[in-house]
Amino acid sequence: MTEGLRPEGPARSRRAYVTLVTNADFALGAKALLRSLRLSAAQADLVVLHTGGVGEASLAPLRARGARLVATDLLPVSDAFAAAHAREALHGAAPFTKGEKPAFHTPLDNFAKLRLWQLTDYDRVVFLDADTLVLRNIDTLFDYPEFCAAPNVYESLADFHRMNSGVFTARPDPATFDAMLARLDRPGAFWRRTDQTFLQAFFPDWHGLPVTYNTLQYVWLNLPELWSWEQIKVLHYQYEKPWQDHAKADRLRPLIELWKAFAGEGPVPELLDLPDPT
Repeated sequence: MTEGLRPEGPARSRRAYVTLVTNADFALGAKALLRSLRLSAAQADLVVLHTGGVGEASLAPLRARGARLVATDLLPVSDAFAAAHAREALHGAAPFTKGEKPAFHTPLDNFAKLRLWQLTDYDRVVFLDADTLVLRNIDTLFDYPEFCAAPNVYESLADFHRMNSGVFTARPDPATFDAMLARLDRPGAFWRRTDQTFLQAFFPDWHGLPVTYNTLQYVWLNLPELWSWEQIKVLHYQYEKPWQDHAKADRLRPLIELWKAFAGEGPVPELLDLPDPT
């Protein structure tokens, strides 16, 4: 395994679903994500990259749900880059005006996601943010090329030109990782939405996935005509998280209750029995 990664145990497949956990809160999300992948009959390794901000008490439930844990170092960036992408500096320079980022959001840590290109014991990887749920089998994504992602649609159709990095396809390759590092931390570099902005710049000809592979929860609020329980494959809880108390909780209640069902050990509801947006 490449420098900067410390895996537990060998790979069992040449394909992997990978997520990143940077603190105890995102470990809660990953626990539900892992169960959703199992219930979807996923045929690949389940890998959790985790940084030094995650304790054993948070990691143990992920291991119990079948994840292969891989400890990862943060990227070796310059002091200037780290300062520009620290939470207060980034949120001050590029405020989030569409929704509320939780207090545990650590923007600089997001770049550790790039280390999945070092997972060379896998030929093909599908990355999923820890605040997603897989509602239907998505193994077909392993046959898609690098780099595929869905547009960042949650407010209007004008969003289709922007990519969302919550779900994407990748091919681990040390040469790609080295090229990313060389481009990432140039003098004056500022990636407004961290890994998302960087990946769209690094893969300017990204292949667009249908929004059903990364349906953002704000679609429920802002674009209800796009919502279809019959078609959604991955649900992404961008901005406020379903394990938080937050101002939009009442309006997002059906989605929150769905996440809680996956986070627990009991039955999960049939999707077609769920209400539609009103």
